Amino acid sequence: MQDDGHFDERVAASYDADAAMFDPAVVTPAVDLLAELADGGPVLEFGIGTGRIGLPLAERGLRVAGIDLSGAMVARLRAKSGGEVMEVAIGDLAETRVPGQFTLVYLVFNTITNLTTQAAQVACFQNAANHLTPGGQFVVEVFVPALRHLPPGQHLLPFALTDDHWGVDEYNTTTQAMTSHHIRMVDGRAERFSVPLRYVWPAELDLMARLAGLSLAHRWADWHREPFTAESTAHVSVWQKPG
Repeated sequence: MQDDGHFDERVAASYDADAAMFDPAVVTPAVDLLAELADGGPVLEFGIGTGRIGLPLAERGLRVAGIDLSGAMVARLRAKSGGEVMEVAIGDLAETRVPGQFTLVYLVFNTITNLTTQAAQVACFQNAANHLTPGGQFVVEVFVPALRHLPPGQHLLPFALTDDHWGVDEYNTTTQAMTSHHIRMVDGRAERFSVPLRYVWPAELDLMARLAGLSLAHRWADWHREPFTAESTAHVSVWQKPG
C-alpha cells in the first residue's frame, strides 16, 4: 500500500474546504507568476495534491505534470475536470522521477518543509535540477521561520485562533524540527491533526540550490513580487539552471 504520509483520506476529504487557501485572490497571483516563468513550456509541480495550482495552470494551456506522496490527495485531483488526464507520479519529492524535462519545476505552500531532514531537502533540489531543461527554473514558496517571536525559553507559537480552528507551531531550535498542531471543530467534535516539518532559512535554501547547480534569480516576499525584506514572513524564490 502506498504511504500517504500525513495527508491520508481523512485529510484529503476536507482539504479543499479551506476557503482561504483556495481563494482566487490567493491562487490567481501564484498562477499568473508561474505561467509567466514557464513561458509556454511544460511544468512540474512537486506536491501537486488536489490540484489547487496545477489545474488552473493546465487551464491556461500549459502541460502540467506532478509528483505527490499522497494517493488520497491525487485521487481527489483525478476526480476533477482535467485531473483525470494529468500525468502524476506517486512518490517522494526527493527521489521520484517523471519522464521528460521541464522549463519550470515549482513547490508551493511550504511543501519543502514536509521533507523533515536536511538530506531530503537537498535531494529535492537535486531532483528538481534533474528535471529542468537548460535555463529552466525552480520555484519555492515557503515561510520564514518565526523564531524571533518565541518568548525566551518557550517553544510553542500560536498562529491561528478562530471558532473552529486552533493552531500552534512547536519548534525545536536545536534540530530545526517543528510540528504544526491543528485542532478543528468538526460536527461539534474537536479533531487534532499534527504534521512534522523541518523549517529552513532562505540562505540554507540558496546553498541547497548551489549544490544542485542552480543559482538564485529572484526572491520576492510574495506572488505579487513585493520586495523581500527583514520583515517578510515568507518568500517566493526562483533558482535557475545554467543554459
